[in-house]
Amino acid sequence: MEPPAFTAGVTPAGQGLDGIVWNILGQTYKPVACCESSFAFDTLFPPGTFVPPHIHPTQDEFIRVLEGEYELLLDGQVAYARAGDLVRLPRGVPHGIFNKSGKPVRALFWVSPARKLFELFTRIHGLSDPAEVVRISATCEVDFLPPPG
Repeated sequence: MEPPAFTAGVTPAGQGLDGIVWNILGQTYKPVACCESSFAFDTLFPPGTFVPPHIHPTQDEFIRVLEGEYELLLDGQVAYARAGDLVRLPRGVPHGIFNKSGKPVRALFWVSPARKLFELFTRIHGLSDPAEVVRISATCEVDFLPPPG
């Protein structure tokens, strides 16, 4: 699936472009804007969900926490981001995102440039096999890191 055409307009609160809603390993992602230079998506991380450490070699990523608190692994260091905070993730910096708070976390994520992230979310929507998610992610320029060992 290709992203919807980039046009002037308003994406209503709580909705994804063209009604798109992705289930990514128990998290809800809704694309709210997409063009060649940027891709933004609303997220809901239920308690206990996470994105394991990974790298975006071709994109800078940003996270504006809207509600709740993330525990982050940023370049090997633990950090916390709460409602109102902005997380900055330059391309190539390993990072993981964890909801250990016991409450849902809502956030607006965006990447620049958009590259293949919209395609990735379309392809992994509804998958339950983490190994398959990791394999597909590598074809879309997101590289998951091996577990520490």
